[in-house]
Amino acid sequence: MAIDSDRGMTPLDGLAPAAALFRSLADPVRLSIVQRLSRGEARVVDLTRELGLAQSTVSKHLSCLRDCKLVDYRAEGRQSFYFIAAPELMDLLRSAEHLLSATDRAVALCPAYGTAARQNREDSVAPTEPVAGG
Repeated sequence: MAIDSDRGMTPLDGLAPAAALFRSLADPVRLSIVQRLSRGEARVVDLTRELGLAQSTVSKHLSCLRDCKLVDYRAEGRQSFYFIAAPELMDLLRSAEHLLSATDRAVALCPAYGTAARQNREDSVAPTEPVAGG
């Protein structure tokens, strides 16, 4: 692996921020929040009701999105209204939809990241019943 002698960096180091961006959007809950916020501002209570999620779940994922500076909020009295902080995020999501369409959503079949792979990961960490007498 080549190292940039001026900076002591490998070519992969420059890709770390992009990889972190995609990881921040890789969670279905965060992506659903972003998709909802693409239609306009929302409070946590609105997101929990519309997405059918627990308040703690929505708050945790909003915090992550805020830490990544993808989402921000404005206070109005005692309420917080969340919104997309970077309009470029919407361009990225539109591009992703075009790419999914162009590939006929083949990524869903990917053995590493597709739907079946996710189900296999969930099955492997599913709680097990205690063994009688054990």
